[in-house]
Amino acid sequence: MPNMYDSAYELEKAIRESEEFNGLKAAFEAVMSDESAKKMFEDFRDTQMELQQKQMQGQDITEEELEKARKVVELVQQHDAISKLMEQEQRLNLVINEISQIITKPLEELYGSQQG
Repeated sequence: MPNMYDSAYELEKAIRESEEFNGLKAAFEAVMSDESAKKMFEDFRDTQMELQQKQMQGQDITEEELEKARKVVELVQQHDAISKLMEQEQRLNLVINEISQIITKPLEELYGSQQG
């Protein structure tokens, strides 16, 4: 019987060696080595985190906060290095979502067979 944890560590290694992860890593390093891009990216992440925390705590997000977030997003999307980083992150997220669907298939099949 295969050990699930061994398989998980093999999957981790495959992700680390993947084109998608290495593209993300290179894009991240490019942003972090550019001081203005790094600050802009950190502001973007801080804004995202603040809004997510408020949502999770059930707090309302003000129109002012939404407008600030929109401006930060527009700014980072106009920066080539950050835009590339976000694109690479999206590519890796797609792969991880597909992998997640594959590994949760036994549960979907089990619970899906109980319907009807």
